[in-house]
Amino acid sequence: MRLPAHEATTAQLGAVYPFTATRRLPTDAVLVGRDLLGGLFAHDPFELYASGFLTNPNMLVLGQIGRGKSAFVKTYLYRQSVFGRRIVILDPKGEYGPLARALGTEPIVLRPNGDVRLNPLDLIDRRSRGSASHAELALVCELASACLGRVLQPAEHVAVELAIDSERSETKALTLASIGASLLEPRAEAARKVGSTPSELRNDGRDVGLELRRFVSGELAGMFDCETSTVSLAGPVVVVDLSEIYHSAALGAVVTCVAAALHGAWKGADSTQSFLVIDEGWAVLQNPGAARFLQASFKLARARGVANLVVVHRASDLSASGSDGSITRRIAEGLLADCETIVCYAQAEAEIEGATRLFGLSQQEERILSRLRRGVALWRIGNRPFLVEHRLAPKERPLVDTDRRLVRND
Repeated sequence: MRLPAHEATTAQLGAVYPFTATRRLPTDAVLVGRDLLGGLFAHDPFELYASGFLTNPNMLVLGQIGRGKSAFVKTYLYRQSVFGRRIVILDPKGEYGPLARALGTEPIVLRPNGDVRLNPLDLIDRRSRGSASHAELALVCELASACLGRVLQPAEHVAVELAIDSERSETKALTLASIGASLLEPRAEAARKVGSTPSELRNDGRDVGLELRRFVSGELAGMFDCETSTVSLAGPVVVVDLSEIYHSAALGAVVTCVAAALHGAWKGADSTQSFLVIDEGWAVLQNPGAARFLQASFKLARARGVANLVVVHRASDLSASGSDGSITRRIAEGLLADCETIVCYAQAEAEIEGATRLFGLSQQEERILSRLRRGVALWRIGNRPFLVEHRLAPKERPLVDTDRRLVRND
């Protein structure tokens, strides 16, 4: 006795054969490489969002060292530039210089007592005089929170607001240094606004003032202590080299400050679709203030026309951002809800269980994750999986030579 043949749509069969019955994406850009189950593979978060296939353009890229993660990110950005996308990279290890030069620019090297200064407050559109604008207050409070590693108390928040009011009333350039000084030496007029004394207001804002002072006068002096240097943050390609402070405990706070300056620069620029790349994302996610800033950037991706691309090594980098139930842990794992494109290169066996839990992998995907060869990644786009082999063009090889002293590249 013969049973009749079973008929089903490719969408139905995709639940049983998640790779074999996967339909191609509704985009022809940007070419990444080869779909291992047949055909070429192209991906563009902006086109996929415009088509309704995705609800946000954000991306997460992860993989062990030496599996091709960095090579993919650099060539993907290089190819995106052909389509007129603005490329902005926060580079903690200083390895995106070749990409910057290939795209016709030089990295902005930010180091203590270096040649470049950034003042994110320079770039905020001040629409009102005499009181702190929402954008100025939000930025200084987020930065203070990143420096302190905790949420500001109500009294501290008010102290910051009054310090900004005081500095702006003097019609001088508003800087982090001037706000910090005003917190440590508040004016009597500012204290009277909240029925306090200068001494009480000083105590309320002392921790914030000391942290801002350290940020502009301590080990990070010569980076954020005065007005912005003559550097362009609104150009088509911006690479900010942070390698001089890669091992500093303040890296997360610095990333917050630099990212704020970049967003401020974009407000007056055209509406070009942009990529904001944060490499070594674990360093940002471990800092509560910086993690909240990144969370806001993810939430506002569609309004700003920005695709956030975060690069980490392991799935546990997201879980290790804080203890169970901590703010940073919840934010890190919550970012996945605002990230519909996940590119996962091979993970160690010890990481498979965590990756399965975080990304909701199927049994088939879980089995292959530790067996992926170099240059091959498991892509999760929406709820659809793809096995993709990244291909390098000969002229792209100099861009990905991250470990010149070793035989293989990262």
